[in-house]
Amino acid sequence: MSRPRRMLDDLPGPSGLGEEQGSSPREGDGGGPPPGPQQPQPALPTPYVSYAIIAGAVVMFFLSSSMGRQLVTPEGGRYGIVGPLALYGPWVRDGEYWRLLGMVFEHGGALHLLFNMSAVYSLGASLERGIGSLRFLVLSLVTALGGSAFALFFNFNTVTVGASGMILGWGGAMLPILTQQGRREHMFWLVQVAVISLLPGVSWAGHLGGFVFGLPCGLALRQGPKFYSRAIAVLLFIAAALAVVAAHPQRYGYF
Repeated sequence: MSRPRRMLDDLPGPSGLGEEQGSSPREGDGGGPPPGPQQPQPALPTPYVSYAIIAGAVVMFFLSSSMGRQLVTPEGGRYGIVGPLALYGPWVRDGEYWRLLGMVFEHGGALHLLFNMSAVYSLGASLERGIGSLRFLVLSLVTALGGSAFALFFNFNTVTVGASGMILGWGGAMLPILTQQGRREHMFWLVQVAVISLLPGVSWAGHLGGFVFGLPCGLALRQGPKFYSRAIAVLLFIAAALAVVAAHPQRYGYF
């Protein structure tokens, strides 16, 4: 998880989306004067979106218990205190649609928060620096909604928390744009996450939904900025529509 920035080195253009760069003459090709002193490398762009996700998740970790409410299931079971942003199908169905995105800021414990935020700091920040904060923000919205939609489709009556679905979406988006070596390393990480997803208490559906929506985002990134700007709008609409449908199983007759 500490190497994604190097994995992205073969992206075409300074933002990884095909912008052309001026070619510079190389030593010995007769195209210019001898090289001068090595210029300092430009500073990496600040991953504002990733930092905002980390800050929001940390704040919610300390506030969630005081702002949450007791959940009593229709069968009479007591779930305990559920955070104000946690995903729970019946509450989303009743109009609390902010939970479709808010779940990425809720976590089930300190260890859960630590693992997810370390992934945001390494994987998310690297991808954000490679494609730009605005593109990364919209991609994150798509994958978060995709993860929530799948979680509702397959686990409607289960409380789901965490940024893992969105993070798996970033992982899916990176596959088409990584270097060959980076892709091999990345696949090893994805296999590890796939195994973890099968453990009890882990939302395999949320993970799968994020990845399924992230992969076409990466394919769109590979085609260049103009194609991506059109494709990401379509993907955002599809993810949002699917999440709304998943939140109303009786209305749409699939549950």
